[in-house]
Amino acid sequence: MKKTYLLDTNVLLTSADSIFSYKNNDIIIPLKVIEEIDKHKKRQDGVGANARITIRILDKLREDGNLYEGVKISEGKGILSIRGYDAFDLPDDFDLASADNQIIGTAITEKKGLGKEKLIVVTRDINMRIKCDALQIPTEDFITEKTVSNTDELYTGFVKHLVDDQVIDRFYSEEEIFLEKEDINLYPHQFVMLVSNQNEKKTALAKFINYNLSLNPIIEYKKIWGLKPRNKEQMFGLNILMDPNIPIITMTGKAGCGKTLLAIATGLEQIMEENKRYKKLVVSRPVQPVGKDIGFLPGTLEEKMSPWLMPIQDNLEFLLGDNKETIELLYENGTIEVEALTYIRGRSISNAFIIIDEAQNLSIHELKTIITRVGENTKIILTGDIEQIDNVYLDSISNGLSYAIEKFKEHSLAGHISLMKGERSKVATLAAKIL
Repeated sequence: MKKTYLLDTNVLLTSADSIFSYKNNDIIIPLKVIEEIDKHKKRQDGVGANARITIRILDKLREDGNLYEGVKISEGKGILSIRGYDAFDLPDDFDLASADNQIIGTAITEKKGLGKEKLIVVTRDINMRIKCDALQIPTEDFITEKTVSNTDELYTGFVKHLVDDQVIDRFYSEEEIFLEKEDINLYPHQFVMLVSNQNEKKTALAKFINYNLSLNPIIEYKKIWGLKPRNKEQMFGLNILMDPNIPIITMTGKAGCGKTLLAIATGLEQIMEENKRYKKLVVSRPVQPVGKDIGFLPGTLEEKMSPWLMPIQDNLEFLLGDNKETIELLYENGTIEVEALTYIRGRSISNAFIIIDEAQNLSIHELKTIITRVGENTKIILTGDIEQIDNVYLDSISNGLSYAIEKFKEHSLAGHISLMKGERSKVATLAAKIL
């Protein structure tokens, strides 16, 4: 049965291509949505980019006919139309000053001519879905770009595997141990804890490369820039961060688990050692206050970015012994470079160790823009907590970091680890767990 999908503003601001995502079904865009999109077109981020793309798509379709009456989207697609609402169709207590209510009003008006089950409101707004449900209007979320259905399915980079007792003995004797795909499905650079099926306390930690190569023992780094790993996940993190053959790293974990600290420590180690692997450490993070970019703040780029990079600064001071003069010198001579994501388009960053903190606030479009800036001999690290999303157009699954984790897991150029245990302090660990 052919259906009609009414798209909310947040759908188009998440992905302008959503217009083309509904096969041969029809699309309705409320007039109020066009007004809302217009408010975002000047933003210098992924939301602004999607607003501008949407406007250009609609303007192109307008050339083919009347948007009120409907225009064919493309070959094999349905009809797109832009509609308003009839105030006589709406409940008496409906507050029409609300943009959401005007959009719902359009759905009510259009449903009259289509039937109850044929019109579906597509929105990422939970409250909008609740309102529609109360008014007997079918709804659904926009999930086209989600790679998994929930966070429990997200790749962790680590797995336990039961083996015979003697396999662990052979591994410690430095014999070659191979795993079979029929026994366990693994991805490149995934960490494996071999557990004896006779004694669960007898274990061995290894790194998987591919099924043609034997398991590698992990490198037990004692200290990196004075930083000692406090748990096995941190040890795994050091292994991939220090591996020159893995240029793309993703790291997730709750606040205080050490993901940013590990990234900075390994970055300093590799740019300041005698045989420098990289020439500079580049740090950045999304600038998240909605509706404002860093151009609203006075001062130089470093001064503008300073409020958002305080966690980076805190970690640098911790690793360098609170020596502010040394830190300032590293900034001045270009060893540490601050990069605003707003202005990264068009750049090619080579010979660098790049850290993008709070990457869970990146859209998929922004993520692609950033990673495609990576030049030769550059390593990029994306860190973040997927449960702490500050971007209203993203969630724990649809954000750029989660997308990258799932998309890169099968590729040998990428590595991932989820840090499970908080190590900042007992207070921070307790707060992250129960609050």
